Amino acid sequence: MQTKRSDLTELESKKNERIAIPISGGKLAGHFAHCEEFAFIDLDPQTKKIVKKESVQAPPHQPGLLPPWLAGHGVSVIIAGGMGMKARQLFESSNIKVVLGVSVESPENIVKKYLEGTLRTGENPCDH
Repeated sequence: MQTKRSDLTELESKKNERIAIPISGGKLAGHFAHCEEFAFIDLDPQTKKIVKKESVQAPPHQPGLLPPWLAGHGVSVIIAGGMGMKARQLFESSNIKVVLGVSVESPENIVKKYLEGTLRTGENPCDH
């Protein structure tokens, strides 16, 4: 049986969206590159509900490493407190949406507000 393009489009649209949030001490890390771990939160695109959450230890800090590492984990959105311009450009070139200037709180609360459209963002505290 051959798969039609319309079938592929339907399958692709059912794929979960994955959000990455850098975590330190159980809450959003102020600077994404200096976090202890990443919370990977998978959302069902139809219901906009969290379907899975996992924590993954962050790799050792190396400039330019995190964008391809997170892309390899299927991340489509990164939500962070601060991030340098070069990192932001690398994420965007990897087709990862960047949301910056978010206040420190739990990843579940951040994603809930993101889904509700009430997530407040401010200035990016990183200037490098």
